[in-house]
Amino acid sequence: MTKIESRVESDIDKLASQLQQLIRVPSVSAKKELTLIKCANLVSELMSKAGIKSELLKLDDNLEQIPPIVYGEVKSKGNPNGKTILFYNHYDVQPAEQIELWDDDPFSGKIDGNFIFGRGSTDDKGELITRIKAVEYFLKETGDVPCNIKFLIEGEEEIGSSHLEEYLTKYREKFSCDATIWEFGYVDEQERPIISLGMKGLLCVELHAKCSNADLHSSLAVLVENPAWRIVHALNTIRDESGLITIKNWYNEVRDFLPEELECIKHEDFDISDFKKTYGLSKIYNENDNELIKREYVGGVTANISGLFSGYIREGSKTVLPSKAMAKLDFRLVPDMIPKKQFQLLREHLDNNGFKDVQLKYLSGEPACRIPVNNEFGKLIEMCAREEYGKVIKSVSSAGTGPMWYFNEILKCPCVGIGCTYKYSRMHSPNEFVRIDLIKKTTKCIGSIIEEFGKSKDKN
Repeated sequence: MTKIESRVESDIDKLASQLQQLIRVPSVSAKKELTLIKCANLVSELMSKAGIKSELLKLDDNLEQIPPIVYGEVKSKGNPNGKTILFYNHYDVQPAEQIELWDDDPFSGKIDGNFIFGRGSTDDKGELITRIKAVEYFLKETGDVPCNIKFLIEGEEEIGSSHLEEYLTKYREKFSCDATIWEFGYVDEQERPIISLGMKGLLCVELHAKCSNADLHSSLAVLVENPAWRIVHALNTIRDESGLITIKNWYNEVRDFLPEELECIKHEDFDISDFKKTYGLSKIYNENDNELIKREYVGGVTANISGLFSGYIREGSKTVLPSKAMAKLDFRLVPDMIPKKQFQLLREHLDNNGFKDVQLKYLSGEPACRIPVNNEFGKLIEMCAREEYGKVIKSVSSAGTGPMWYFNEILKCPCVGIGCTYKYSRMHSPNEFVRIDLIKKTTKCIGSIIEEFGKSKDKN
């Protein structure tokens, strides 16, 4: 056991305590809470205590509107002209609702055996703490780091990273690097880390319909069209029962898998029965074709209804004809689909199908990104993960979405995901948790990546 590994083992209680501190600050970006700034300051404080030079970066003076980025940097004394690795993470979290479905306070950071519970425990505060502590352990054991290190920790990832492109452009020189470790990485049910070489894109929208200037008595439904039905009929034209999106030209820009990507997908794993059992499902799409499932998981396009609202939704009944109705949708995109172009196709689809009166609102969008399967940085991470975990799964893309495309496009660097997020850790759901044993393994793995990257000479 190396000195770094030994320190990870002996310092786990302090690591867990600092993660609890982060969880206890409800940094919900969707609600634009002032505690976002409190959390940014706490992250900066923890980094400074670790020996990482830290500062808050902002686009303007109104921090209530645009949360700051927490920037950190450690310059290698022994290898100052060597390569630079950037850690991208975020300190904002999803809303905790529905609160009543949590077993404990969602911002308690409760520890129960091998688990730490709370909103953000895994996404993304648990992942963030593994990066900070890995750097801290190097500094405490050796007084130096093997390569130059930078941190970019944003506060809007959970609402589409709406200002990240501006931040990356304004502070491009400060963020310049040779490679980026992404905010998270999954560990599957067989304890294998899943190394992700890309992410799907995303388009988030709202549909709004209105009939009257106030809610009406439901007896008037013989005369007045219900906006909820209007929304339902509009939604029904967007995709069929198999999940195929029926918007004209929606798939035109989809990039086919490259031969080496298809070969990589063959070696990925998807346990259909375990997936169904974990989520209490009786069936899933294409469950008789495991190969198709694997291709769709990393490269399939989706149209998802993430929220519906209209009228009275509390206990009991209320005979009301609502005046308004709204639906929230998210569409997963793949290379080379552009969110704004897909948004326009959706608008044209609604217009051409008799729904010009339905308002369509653009919420956020991010293009998809994938790096080559044989990228050298990806190989380095695979080697380090194999040493720590024994077995590794390499995925051409995460099924989820993040702003990876901006890093690849603006900073011109490869991004690879590796982390401690257990596949069924209930991210974005009640009773989210992180496993302490995976935090320890990932912290050691990040330390190994830093050490090996310091030896790396070839350009990526």
